[in-house]
Amino acid sequence: MPAGRAGSMPGPRGGAIRSRPDRRRVGRLAADPGGSIVAVGPVPGAPIPPEWSPFLASPHLLVVGGGIVGLATAWRWLGRHPDGRVTLLEKEPGVARHQTGHNSGVLHSGIYYRPGSLRARNCRAGKALMERFCAEEGLPWEVCGKVIVATDAHERPRLATLLERGQANGVACRPVSGPELRELEPHVAGLEGLHVPEAGIADYGAVAKRLAERIAERGGVIHTGFQVRTLITRGAAVVASGPAGEVAGTIGVACAGLHSDRLAAASGVEPGVRIVPFRGEYFVLRPEARSLCRNLIYPVPDPAFPFLGVHFTRRVDGSVECGPNAVFSFAREGYRRTDLDVRDLGESLAWPGVWRLFGRHWRTGLGEMWRSWSKPAFVRALQRLIPDIEEHHLEEAPAGVRAMALDPGGALVDDFVLRREGRVVHVLNAPSPAATSAFAIGDSVVEAAS
Repeated sequence: MPAGRAGSMPGPRGGAIRSRPDRRRVGRLAADPGGSIVAVGPVPGAPIPPEWSPFLASPHLLVVGGGIVGLATAWRWLGRHPDGRVTLLEKEPGVARHQTGHNSGVLHSGIYYRPGSLRARNCRAGKALMERFCAEEGLPWEVCGKVIVATDAHERPRLATLLERGQANGVACRPVSGPELRELEPHVAGLEGLHVPEAGIADYGAVAKRLAERIAERGGVIHTGFQVRTLITRGAAVVASGPAGEVAGTIGVACAGLHSDRLAAASGVEPGVRIVPFRGEYFVLRPEARSLCRNLIYPVPDPAFPFLGVHFTRRVDGSVECGPNAVFSFAREGYRRTDLDVRDLGESLAWPGVWRLFGRHWRTGLGEMWRSWSKPAFVRALQRLIPDIEEHHLEEAPAGVRAMALDPGGALVDDFVLRREGRVVHVLNAPSPAATSAFAIGDSVVEAAS
């Protein structure tokens, strides 16, 4: 086959894999009828034939997962290894189909996270990197500010704790009185609050798609519709195996999100946690009610419960999102109330930590479930922050599913968790603010993989 021309070679199960012998040429990006992004480039197959050994001669990162963390990791790897290669495998028809594509779009400041934690450090560094990327790429983003509102006197000590955390993490934040709150958000009801002027908004789905384009332009390979069941070290290679066959590289990273524990376990790594899915359900304000919220309005979070509570988020397109509540999901990809996956539910209920979590938070959990089925109950929760909200102001919006890592004792793991086995790094837990922190997490993963 003449050098520099796209050709084909035998692939898994008798298929053909497109290849480009000279990776230094600009990669090509094509969209299939389903809208997926496919980069054409060199793809080692299984078994690894001798003629493909050049693909293993230089650093070749194999990434599983086309969410924003996987894409950011691939991009940061290319930045650190200009002569390296990247292959990214995604089981869906396109990138950003799950947590990234259902994200509320907040650029978090780092005020919530324990000082010194990976979440705090990566949030601060990642936010700056994300803002720079959006600015350089012409993607929509804005520093609009956020208020955290105490509506009851018993929330004041928690507000003070948040202020201390924010200051320890280097976040620009200040306490504001009730009248000052209403200068910032005229329709808010609150005794006092915190103003976080550096909080912002972005479109993480757009970021993910742009990353896919840039990775392809740098000669990286993105295969959609490729499910990976194991990612293991095999001799000189790291091999991703799935129903369609095998793909090889020299270093592997698993960013499997909702399925991170399963992929780790199937690959011989004991995750120590179980991913338990929680569905977050949202409404959006109708256009005539958007003026009730200028920017971002959050309640004071309950430290005993691992969610921030229902809040208001202005998005980059001008819409205003309300929510989410947090409901135990019967499927890892269960975006509707009626979605049920017997395997997912069985694995969740078989994990002892689930029952311990339910035992500690049953009252709060019942309240979340009631709000899931009762729009008036959801409205009442929103009215604690904005009393002028009425039921007719809201229309239902798409839900999201969050991957929560739960240990056997029933504690939700509240920090990022990376685990290396051989030449494979598993991202076992990447809770919020993973999207804000994606580039910083990518740097941490690349460092762990090097």
